[in-house]
Amino acid sequence: MIELEDLPELDNPVLIAAFEGWNDAGEAATALIEYLADLWSAEPVAALDPEEYYDFQVTRPRVVVDSGQRRIHWRTTRILVATNTSLGRDVILIQGIEPSFHWRAFAIEILELARDADVTTVVTLGALMADVAHTRPIPVTTTSDDEDTRHRHDLEPSTYEGPTGIVGILADAAAQAGLESISCWAAVPHYAPHSPSPKVTLALLSRLEELFDAPIRHGDLEENARAWERGVDELAQSDEEVADYVSDLEEAQDTADLPEASGDAIAREFERYLRRRGSDPPDA
Repeated sequence: MIELEDLPELDNPVLIAAFEGWNDAGEAATALIEYLADLWSAEPVAALDPEEYYDFQVTRPRVVVDSGQRRIHWRTTRILVATNTSLGRDVILIQGIEPSFHWRAFAIEILELARDADVTTVVTLGALMADVAHTRPIPVTTTSDDEDTRHRHDLEPSTYEGPTGIVGILADAAAQAGLESISCWAAVPHYAPHSPSPKVTLALLSRLEELFDAPIRHGDLEENARAWERGVDELAQSDEEVADYVSDLEEAQDTADLPEASGDAIAREFERYLRRRGSDPPDA
C-alpha cells in the first residue's frame, strides 16, 4: 500500500516513471528521473510498502548514518512531485526499482495514485543494450498503442514481442485505464555498458522536450555526455577488434539514417525545434 504523506492539488500533471533493473541499461533511464527531481526540486510525497513487492535478498536494505545515528534504509519505489517545471504543468516522478513480486498490484497502486492526482498522461522510460555506435546520435524509440496518441505526437506503434519488464506492465495498465500512455526506450551501445551513460540520458531528456514541446535545461549532461564519449573512444582505440566493430556500426547507422534526410523530415524537425523555443515556423 502506498504510504501517502502529502499530495497537493496539481496542475494538469504528467507522470514520468523509470525503474532500476532489467529496464535500465547503463542506469540511463533512472538517471534522468534523478536529474529531473534535482532540476525541478521535486518533493517526495509517497512510497510503496517494500514488504509487498521486494525480495530483500535481492534488493537489500542498507544501513545508513544520519546525523550520527545509524538507521535502516528500506529501498523501494518512491513518488515525488515537481510543481516548478519548464513543461508548463506539474510532474509526478516515479523513482523506482523493478519489483520482485505482485506486478499487477504494483501497477494498480501507481495508477490509483495517478487517478487521485488527475493525471492524464503517463510516460515510461527505459534503456536497453543495442548494436549502436557511441559516436552517433543515440536512438530513442517512442511508441504508443493508442492511435490518437500516436497521431498527436507523431509516434509509431510498438512492434516488439517478447519478455517485458515493469515498464511494459505499467505502460499497458495506463493504456487500459484510459490514460495517454507513451513509452520511450533509448539504445545503449552494448560494448559500453558501464554506468552512468550520460549521453543516453541526454537523448531521453531531448525526447521529452519534443514530446511536450518545451525546453528542459540540460545542465551538465552535455559536458558529461562528451566526456563519456571520449572515454569510450579511448576504450575502442585500445582494442583493434572493438575499433573495427564500431566502424561497422557507424557505417550501418549512417546508411540506415539516409532516408530520414528527406526535405519533409528536415522541415518537421525544424518546426519542432522552433516550437520548443517559442517561435513560429517561417512561412513557406
